[in-house]
Amino acid sequence: MPGLRELAPELCASEAEDLFSSHTWFETLQAHGFAPAARVLSPIARDPVSGAALALPLVEDHGLAAFANYYSCLYAPITNRPDLAPALVAALVPYLRNRRPRPPALRFAPLDADGWFALALRPALAKAGYIAQTYFSFGNWYLRVDGRSYAQYFAALPAVLRNTVQRRERRLARAGAWSVSIATSEADLLETAIADFQKVYALSWKNAEPYPHFIPALCRTAARHGWLRLGVLRLGATPIAAQLWLHHRGKSMIYKLAYDQGCERFSPGTILTAAMMRHALDTDRATEVDYLSGDDAYKRAWMSHRRERIGIVGFDPRSALGLAAAAHHLLGRAWRRLYPPGRPTAYTRAGPVNGGVG
Repeated sequence: MPGLRELAPELCASEAEDLFSSHTWFETLQAHGFAPAARVLSPIARDPVSGAALALPLVEDHGLAAFANYYSCLYAPITNRPDLAPALVAALVPYLRNRRPRPPALRFAPLDADGWFALALRPALAKAGYIAQTYFSFGNWYLRVDGRSYAQYFAALPAVLRNTVQRRERRLARAGAWSVSIATSEADLLETAIADFQKVYALSWKNAEPYPHFIPALCRTAARHGWLRLGVLRLGATPIAAQLWLHHRGKSMIYKLAYDQGCERFSPGTILTAAMMRHALDTDRATEVDYLSGDDAYKRAWMSHRRERIGIVGFDPRSALGLAAAAHHLLGRAWRRLYPPGRPTAYTRAGPVNGGVG
């Protein structure tokens, strides 16, 4: 990020609460996952008494927006003191409003609705004079491990999923010898695993990456920091499925999945997910497994709970562009209330939970 290593070395050295709010994440995203022409800034606020500091990575985009894109599953500022950070957010918002040219809107997404940043941001925007609005960003399925082993977890999965894993493993074994490798460091044939991931991705149903160097760069960075869990399923020597997971502070995150469409009869993605889950629960002792973004139907079978990620936007009423954007947003919101699109409600296997954004 611009100048942070020189201006705020304490933020670069501190361990973030969440991988997606670390200096390392933003630095990797800027270097490999954004257009070089993007105008990025990171205003910094400090409390001289406590030593608390906060940097707010932003990009100029019809105002100012969170430095986040397609690759970002969560957004929060970089800080070394989350307990004191809300006051620093409140100090930065008026500074942003008074920049020249004045930004007509401040946009932040995707956010943890219950995280300290979202809880601090909306009142800070309102106090600074913005019209502050919250909106739905995407659904997020996750697993509360509750100390279970993989065997205990697997036994509680839906019978259809358990049977699919076991039948497809037997079918794959009849086709030949198969194996799973999980690279976690630079010593684990990392470049081979990255190359295999890219081969599988090219044979999958997925569109080409908008920034093709980002995933390899993220794998290498994650390997250096101990976050990497790059799994490859091979039939003989041929990779047929690959998954990029990240593990940080007890949370295992399922980041990127792909399988060879020509091997669909083996359900290679399901087999590899089971192997990765075993590693997460029995080796990493994860306390949570997070499917990150999206309400894909298959995620519900593997996970136990759903929550929603939100966005928060502040429109400046002293700006003609800000007023126009606010009117557009509010009219669209009113329309959606009259004619709501269908979307899943917050859910656990035990029943509904509190959640959802109006």
